[in-house]
Amino acid sequence: MDGNVWIAFGLTLFAGLSTGIGSVLAFFTKTTNTKFLSFSLGFSAGVMIYVSMVEIFLKAQESLIGELGEIQGSWVTVCGFFGGMLLIGLIDRFIPEEGNPHEVKKVEDMNKKPSTVNDNNLLKMGSFTALAIAIHNFPEGIATFTATLKDPALGIPIAIAIAIHNIPEGIAISVPIYFATGNRKKAFKLSFLSGLAEPAGAIIAYLLLMPFLTDTLFGIIFAGVAGIMVFISLDELIPAAKRYDETHTSIYGVVSGMAVMALSLLLML
Repeated sequence: MDGNVWIAFGLTLFAGLSTGIGSVLAFFTKTTNTKFLSFSLGFSAGVMIYVSMVEIFLKAQESLIGELGEIQGSWVTVCGFFGGMLLIGLIDRFIPEEGNPHEVKKVEDMNKKPSTVNDNNLLKMGSFTALAIAIHNFPEGIATFTATLKDPALGIPIAIAIAIHNIPEGIAISVPIYFATGNRKKAFKLSFLSGLAEPAGAIIAYLLLMPFLTDTLFGIIFAGVAGIMVFISLDELIPAAKRYDETHTSIYGVVSGMAVMALSLLLML
């Protein structure tokens, strides 16, 4: 188990710090490859939806039925699944609109000259965006950590999928901060720090949950993780993918992500 803990924490750290990749892209590339980003976000959604419904939900159900019996275990699994959706939905609901992390930004915006050196409104917007993304990243960190703890083979594609979806979030933080301050280092630092919420979620999950981790609790958490990832895919990834590219590229990405995840699960049999 100790080895799995370190693997789980490492993958969660990797997923979280990919917001910094988005920030670096904003600084060092001149144009946004919208088709590639749309496909990648769709791919990430496909991976997360497929693995949640086909693997994580079923593992949670199997664990809970084994502990609680078929009827009660099935009910608890469903309640855990929709409880995860409710949790991430409430987090999303109470984030201020000016800090909405779903607003699409492009790296082209970073190549424009800042209109002012100290624009308080833009600075506030960028700071709220960083806070909003950090709040979003916290349950994502718990999801990545617990999934990897249960099965490291599941944790790798989940971590990659979450990392892909964190990249445009890094851009969304960097652009307004840079415009407000003209300071690339500050923009990168805030983007980077917002990603640390994911490993923070992993640490808290480990410290609070591990002493009480029974098969029943693990099943409930696993069902909640499935709900969180499906909600994130439907509420964030697919809409963002379609905003980056108006064609069917995002849907091709979703189908490809599902196909790759299905093939990888078959190869592990």
